[in-house]
Amino acid sequence: MYKAHDGMYIDGTWRPAAGTDMITVVDPADEQPLGQVPAGTAEDVDAAVRAARAALPGWAATPPAERAALIGALRDRLVARKDEIAATVTAELGAPLPFSQAVHAGVPIAVCGSYAELAATHPFEEKVGNSTVHLEPVGVVGAITPWNYPLHQIVNKVAPALAAGCTVVLKPAEDTPLTAQLFAEAVHEAGVPAGVFNLVTGLGPVAGQALAEHEGVDLVSFTGSTAVGKRIGATAGAAVKRVALELGGKSANVILPGADLAKAVAVGVANVMSNSGQTCSAWTRMLVHTDRYDEAVELAAAAAAKYGPRIGPVVNAKQQARVRGYIEKGVEEGARLVAGGPEAPKEQGYFVQPTVFADVTPEMTIAQEEIFGPVLSLIRYEDEDDALRIANGTVYGLAGAVWAADDAAAVAFARRMDTGQVDINGGSFNPLAPFGGYKQSGVGRELGAHGLMEYLQTKSLQF
Repeated sequence: MYKAHDGMYIDGTWRPAAGTDMITVVDPADEQPLGQVPAGTAEDVDAAVRAARAALPGWAATPPAERAALIGALRDRLVARKDEIAATVTAELGAPLPFSQAVHAGVPIAVCGSYAELAATHPFEEKVGNSTVHLEPVGVVGAITPWNYPLHQIVNKVAPALAAGCTVVLKPAEDTPLTAQLFAEAVHEAGVPAGVFNLVTGLGPVAGQALAEHEGVDLVSFTGSTAVGKRIGATAGAAVKRVALELGGKSANVILPGADLAKAVAVGVANVMSNSGQTCSAWTRMLVHTDRYDEAVELAAAAAAKYGPRIGPVVNAKQQARVRGYIEKGVEEGARLVAGGPEAPKEQGYFVQPTVFADVTPEMTIAQEEIFGPVLSLIRYEDEDDALRIANGTVYGLAGAVWAADDAAAVAFARRMDTGQVDINGGSFNPLAPFGGYKQSGVGRELGAHGLMEYLQTKSLQF
């Protein structure tokens, strides 16, 4: 399925890139080239931002019901391309095809549909005493997205921005740009007006930096590493520019006494192995009371062993080396390997063994830093206060889980956790619930009405 793209989607048309450099996209399962996209420059970014600024007044003035209809049409185009999207994500990210169909294609379609509805129903104006309060679009959005959920992260930003009346310039990750190209085609097919959505492919330090720094961008929405998020935040702060940052995580899966241990461990292992561990909200620390710790270790090791042939590769050679390095660091610091290890399971492809560590202490590197691979650390605790101290004892606060004998006990513990989202006794994903982090896991929220509010600003009129 080799695909070569030679243009950027700017102002409603595909146009040649300003430069001649190209980015080669590689299949992480077999290390073979999949296609090429242009390596955009500051000149390409400037053209896209200018197109977005020119389109902003007309799109902002478009009635919400009309914006909703166009977002609904975009959702329909994504549905029509669902199989193509899934196949493309599988090819450039390495996710197994059933997972790509259900999650990488299915979830963004649901999220896009939710914003079609919100655009039509959200109260963009309200009366407060003698004032009328208007919600207006922030302006031009620079959206910079990661490779781990290539379409989901695009839709999480573009759909609410369009619903709010903003225009967008998207810079997708260089490892998974083919999915972004499909999204741009769907936007065009849906009839979104020229300039409202623009796509510039390229490298982060070039195109991404140019977009974050451009004076014509009013808000930068970034998902990725905390280190890059800090730099974007500093750049935006110097320009007094708004940011929305969804960054790293080191989430705790807390299993309280009385919980269904077998279920909690099985779901916890599945959560960490999902998408080859390349999920910022993964519950990579499993906290178990000392009385049942050994039992949990046995269950986790057995569960992880079943995932060997079922998970795909990580995205590239650099990520493979990073994850294997963390596994080696865990062994070096005294953690006990009970499943997997640093050795590559295959000669070809960027595969990593599903790995489980026991006897992990909260201060170890593997318990503090985001690995972004299929690696789980089991940590023992003495009582609930000890569990809470460990759960809150990192710089991150993105997600987590609590298992208990009843929901009330789990909720009581979850309320004390310093994190943005907690699943209670296996609660399912909700595309309308706000998602985002505490501490160094980010600023702002995505999904649902809270995600829409990131792209709106408030004006009050007094009578």
